[in-house]
Formats: sequence, C-alpha cells, structure tokens
Amino acid sequence: MENQTILDQGALDFLAQYLNNASPTGYEASGQKIWMDYLKPYVDEFITDTYGTAVAVVNPKAAYKVVIEGHADEISWYVNYITDNGLIYVIRNGGSDHQIAPSKRVNIHTKNGIVKGVFGWPAIHTRKAGNEEAPKLDNIFIDCGCSTKEEVEKLGVHVGCVITYPDEFMVLNGNKFVCRAIDNRMGGFMIAQVARLLHQNGKKLPFGLYVTNSVQEEVGLRGAEMITKTIRPNVAIVTDVCHDTTTPMIEKKTEGEIKMGAGPVITYAPAVQQNLRELIINSAESNKIPFQRLASSRVTGTDTDAFAYSNGGVASALISLPLRYMHTTVEMVHRDDVENVIKLIYETLLNMKNEDDYSYFK
Repeated sequence: MENQTILDQGALDFLAQYLNNASPTGYEASGQKIWMDYLKPYVDEFITDTYGTAVAVVNPKAAYKVVIEGHADEISWYVNYITDNGLIYVIRNGGSDHQIAPSKRVNIHTKNGIVKGVFGWPAIHTRKAGNEEAPKLDNIFIDCGCSTKEEVEKLGVHVGCVITYPDEFMVLNGNKFVCRAIDNRMGGFMIAQVARLLHQNGKKLPFGLYVTNSVQEEVGLRGAEMITKTIRPNVAIVTDVCHDTTTPMIEKKTEGEIKMGAGPVITYAPAVQQNLRELIINSAESNKIPFQRLASSRVTGTDTDAFAYSNGGVASALISLPLRYMHTTVEMVHRDDVENVIKLIYETLLNMKNEDDYSYFK
C-alpha cells in the first residue's frame, strides 16, 4: 500500500460519529445513513433492502461480484414489563450482558425522543454478606425516576421500546480505541476505509465490489442471510471481532491465543474456503502485514456462515479484529490492528483475479 495515513482525521471523526450513534439490532437506519453519507464520494451507487442493510457498490455493471462485509447493529435491551411503581424489567435484543448492567445509565428510545434511566441495584449495605445475589435477567431493572406505571407511560415509554447505553468513543494511551458497539461498527468503519483508499489511490478493480453493512447479525446473521440473496456474490470477505484472550479469566486452551496489537486474525473453519483463505495469507505475507490464526469449531458465529452457505455456496473468508471485553460498554481494540485489517482487505482485493471460482479441483 502507498505510504499514507490510513486513519486520517476525517476517518477518525467519522469513526467517533458512527460509534457514538445508537444502532441497536432492528433499528440500524440512523447509523446506516451516517455510513452511506461518508461513503458517497467513493462509490458508484447504493443498494438498500427492506430491513435496512446498506451496500455501497463500485463497478456495478461487472458480472463478477466481490463482497467485503461488516455488520451494523449493536446489542441492546427491550422494555418487557413496567411495574405498578414505575420500574422497568427488560429482555435482551442480542447478547446483552446482564452482569454489567447494574448502575449503568441507559437511553430508552421512544417516539418522543430519548428518555434517560439507570439500571438500579441494591446498596452494598443492604445485601447479605457472603450470600450475595448476582445480577440476573430477572432481577436487573431500570429506574427512570418515576413512581408509577402511568408516569413512565406519560414519558412515552412502553413495552417494546429499545434501550441502549450512552457510553461514547474514547482513546486510551494514544492507541487503544474504546467504546460500546465496536462489535461490529468497527467492521463497517474498516470496509468503508477500504473503499475510500481504493478511490483515493485510483485503483480500478476488474470486478464489482459490494461494500456491505448488514443488519441484525446479533440475532442470528439475519441481515447477511437476506442481502446475499439480493447480491448473489461470487466471493465474500467478512470482517468482525474476536476475543483477545490475554486478559484474566479466559482459558486459552478453549478460546485460543489471540493478542490485541499482534495483527488481524485469519480464521480456519468449515465455512472458510481454503483457497480464498490462502490468498489472504499470501497477501499478508507479501505485504509484511502481521496476522494471527484462530480455529472455529463447526461455525464461525459471524456473517461468514450466512454468505458461505448461500446461493449454492459462496467462497467466503473471515478476517477478525482482536477485541477485549466483548458485549460490554468498554470494548477495546488496538489502532494498529484496525489499520492492518484495512490494509489486509485492501491488498487482498488487489490480488484477486476476476472470475476466479476458487475450485479445489483444477
């Protein structure tokens, strides 16, 4: 790649705006608009679908189609039950972590705008020493300052309102990016940077490039499942996050050894097409991009699976970003890894052959 600043100030401003905006599963449209506005100068056209997946297309008339993909949604909560004295019980929208909820501030999204609240928790003085009850889905609750159910409803809050955390983007020690929703708005950010760099560097690809920001990954890869039938791609390179396993209480024997700052993670799994994966590895090695390896049993748990098993089989691969503290409000990644994932996708696209079928039987 040409000597240039990948994460320039414009990119970082976009990243902060994009991360700070709430885009819970099923309610991604506002974030998709930010994403499309940023990409507009660098692509030829957009595709959107009924549920809000957005695709930025370069060279749309080409017959051969290559997808690079991330997902747009973040975990959240739903209002599930309002008590007579105005407390709110919740259910998950995606894999929200009940253990981090107590004492967190929340935004309840209503037709009238944001209603503020907090996840309450009994004071330490009132809990039974040595026999404390842990946070669970049936004992965490939101207090929005109301004393009756009617007061809550007057604010516009009702069953089905979605709830997010307000925590915003920050940088630690100069090179660690921290925020809620890095899983996986950072993926959408990185593929957008690939499109920007291809345009700014005057790179003309011989195939159509479909920069895809899928919705509803956190509830079962649903957005990718829908959009792959619309695009009908020949190849898909997915980027998502994976676990940094170097922090306490993570067992490397089961989770593998992955370190933030040590480079993008290339996954080995049944859904990952081997020849495409080797092309990615060759691109990393020839461009001196550091990388790590990870094995996934049965499924990757990412949109890779949705693309791979669609349309009679689509050559698919996964490039992951090492992440600490997944599904918390302090998800953390290393700036170097972000830049290297962008570089790796960029260089892999430049190495891809038009109309390659990645067959094992040549």
